[in-house]
Amino acid sequence: MSDTITIFDTTLRDGEQSPGCSMDTAEKLEVAKALVELGVDVVEAGFPIASPGDFEAVQKIAEMYGDQSTICALARCRKEDVDRAWEALQHAKNARIHVFLATSAIHREFKLKMAKEEIIRRAVEMVKYASDQMATRSDITVPNVEFSPEDASRTELDFLCEVVEKTIDAGATTVNIPDTVGYATPDHFRTVISYLKANVPNIDRAVISTHCHNDLGLAVANSLAGVESGARQIECTMNGLGERAGNAALEEVVMALKTRQDYFKVETNINTKKLYPTSRLISNVTGMAVQRNKAIVGQNAFAHESGIHQHGMLQERTTYEIMRPEDVGYVGQNLVLGKHSGRHAFRDRIETLGFSLNDEDFQKVFDAFIALADKKKEIYDSDVIALVDNQSSALIEQEWSIKNFHTLGGTGTIPTATIELEHESGKIVQDAATGDGPVDAAFKCLERITGVSAKLTNYSVRSVSSGKDALGEVSLSIDVDGLNFHGKGVSTDVIEASAYSYLQALNKSLSRTRGRRKSEQKGL
Repeated sequence: MSDTITIFDTTLRDGEQSPGCSMDTAEKLEVAKALVELGVDVVEAGFPIASPGDFEAVQKIAEMYGDQSTICALARCRKEDVDRAWEALQHAKNARIHVFLATSAIHREFKLKMAKEEIIRRAVEMVKYASDQMATRSDITVPNVEFSPEDASRTELDFLCEVVEKTIDAGATTVNIPDTVGYATPDHFRTVISYLKANVPNIDRAVISTHCHNDLGLAVANSLAGVESGARQIECTMNGLGERAGNAALEEVVMALKTRQDYFKVETNINTKKLYPTSRLISNVTGMAVQRNKAIVGQNAFAHESGIHQHGMLQERTTYEIMRPEDVGYVGQNLVLGKHSGRHAFRDRIETLGFSLNDEDFQKVFDAFIALADKKKEIYDSDVIALVDNQSSALIEQEWSIKNFHTLGGTGTIPTATIELEHESGKIVQDAATGDGPVDAAFKCLERITGVSAKLTNYSVRSVSSGKDALGEVSLSIDVDGLNFHGKGVSTDVIEASAYSYLQALNKSLSRTRGRRKSEQKGL
């Protein structure tokens, strides 16, 4: 029986720190659900002391999913951080507190302005404090505490060994070795892990973890080198999200371990057939598109255009494919349904594609499918997925919704948009605006009605499937008072999809403002 590698996902914490990738609580819960269903062992749900919103998200994720995966909260080596993290995790059956403190010479001198002795004292004190806090709960026999010496890959090896040894003695059950700035190379990182294994006398009492950044494009390679040297936890994010160039991509490390199990001789608990759907969900929620040639989950990952490759594939698939598309849940553009397809056929296809919808959500998606079938002759799997994703996006709290929409444009005319919105209170508001094209006019009209002034920071349109009648998907980001909000909409009319997308982003900004007011009223 091979060793099992613990997969620690930090999409909701480190991944969310990517510029433009912030998520509200509802979106974090949706992502957490997907990660749990994916089979992630440890979900780092956030940094509770960072904001009331982060605390609320960690608390709700702990309540909802703490009996299925281990829910982790991050804390600096400060009592108030540890207290806040533990408060957020109270209702998780499986909880972990993750404390960190920088150890490299450059961080000690310029950021912390602390001597080595003070670093060790603070780290030991806070690991012990976190362990003691968790031990107050009667059902916890061994407190689950992780310690990270930040910038470990640039820390002197002897000092790193001393910190690791003493934090394990203080109660750390996992010691994470971060390559915080993506400085390491595989040989370098392999050496660091091997040195710890050989020179820390109590290292067998803790799991060694890796947390590699991708500044030099080596995060996955470094993580795998760590596994070769004895690390048994990998910290990663879906789609490689993270600060700067991102983190090790979960889908890549998992499929590398699975595909080359003959070499690594380890396994994971990940349900790989959910990799592609989970990747797509996180891309939709964060607005961060996955590049076409991205390994494992990119649109071209299983495409073969070269004549030589195509000939080889027809003769024997393994000539040019080392993984089967279905092993990662990849879905192409198979023609599956038409306007005469019934509810049972549609539900069967939804389930085959990996979605589980309640009756209410299924009915909404089915209604959207029927409406789409009246507009286009051929409906592909990718169209169905877009409809389900769009319904998922519609679950976000919406203060305003579109009732009627009309635009006018063309050479020699003044582009105009006339829109009727319905407020959640039932109030109907109509307005019109002109702009530099019908899309711009629609955006200005939506801002006038909602009362939100926004700056468009990103706008992209793509075809969901093939054909002139294909669904168009619009993804955009707006800036409202220095905060970034993402919106997505689909329609066979890209102007209509643009309006839905922009309104979704405006609704998110209004929801954020409303949430902030509630927090202030509670005194948070």
